[in-house]
Amino acid sequence: MTKPVQNPNAFTQRAWRRFKANRRGYVSLWIFAILFVISLFAEVISNDKPLLVYYESSFYFPLFKSYPETAFGGDFDTETDYLDPHVRKLLNKGDNWVIYPLNSYNYNTINYFTLHPNPAPPSAENLLGTDDRGRDVLARLIYGFRLSVLFAFVLTLIGVVAGVVAGALQGYLGGRFDLAAQRLIEIWGSMPELYLLIIFASIFQPSVLLLIILLSLFGWMGLADYVRAEFLRGRNMDYVTAARAMGVSDHSIMFRHLLPNSLTPVITFLPFRISGAIMALTSLDYLGLGVPPTTPSLGELLSQGKENIVAWWLSLTTFGVLVGTLMLLTFIGEALREALDIRRG
Repeated sequence: MTKPVQNPNAFTQRAWRRFKANRRGYVSLWIFAILFVISLFAEVISNDKPLLVYYESSFYFPLFKSYPETAFGGDFDTETDYLDPHVRKLLNKGDNWVIYPLNSYNYNTINYFTLHPNPAPPSAENLLGTDDRGRDVLARLIYGFRLSVLFAFVLTLIGVVAGVVAGALQGYLGGRFDLAAQRLIEIWGSMPELYLLIIFASIFQPSVLLLIILLSLFGWMGLADYVRAEFLRGRNMDYVTAARAMGVSDHSIMFRHLLPNSLTPVITFLPFRISGAIMALTSLDYLGLGVPPTTPSLGELLSQGKENIVAWWLSLTTFGVLVGTLMLLTFIGEALREALDIRRG
């Protein structure tokens, strides 16, 4: 008699031990998690505003509040430009002191004081150089990495929820409902996704929200097929038949009994779906169909690298961040697949 996993905790513990045994995947998970957590504090790490200013026996917090230049002995009532050499001289005069972020540039900050034409090569001021508009490449990489990963997480979450629900309904109900749903999915899947993105990008203002909505319309179908197959395999098992005979509702059978035993392909494909979402955003930004131009984007940096072949720091650093991220996610996915393989005992 076929039964579901009797002790989910024991199965989870065994899977975690197998995952930790895969050193490449385990280390990749830690590296990716550390990098992502660091990127969440991008405003503290890379910003053109100081973290703390001590001026004339008073404390100022420019990161959270705007101050006019006159507050620090300047001549203008406009917001202080903390990269201005004159302002920096005022802030460090006498007993005054300032705590700057590790990188003194935001993703949109233009370095007006560079000694080289833009895109400027790496220097002590801009560790990875500047792009063709004078913006710091390191800052745009940090913010762009965060945006890409958060975008991928949101897109993956929506795709997983929609795919699991659609696949569960198809697999459990079966029959005519499954047949009709499969035909609708085939028709919807044959739609030219790139053409639709081009059309909508020309009609609506480009934004991250618009991209998430458009890509979510197509991103759930691949996962729905796996969940559907798992539910079709499990709906006629003895424990499901017994649950029906005991009067258990269809909702409980689907999401309390069948779904936990069908999550292996869902969890296994998560890192690969995240990497696919990152590549989708990068590709669209590279083609100019993604986020607005001022938004930090890995694809936009790659596009600049193509337009400025001599500026090797644009392509090389962005390519390194992108490839490194995808490799980490691939190693994590391989380790998950091996850890959840029940044939390994």
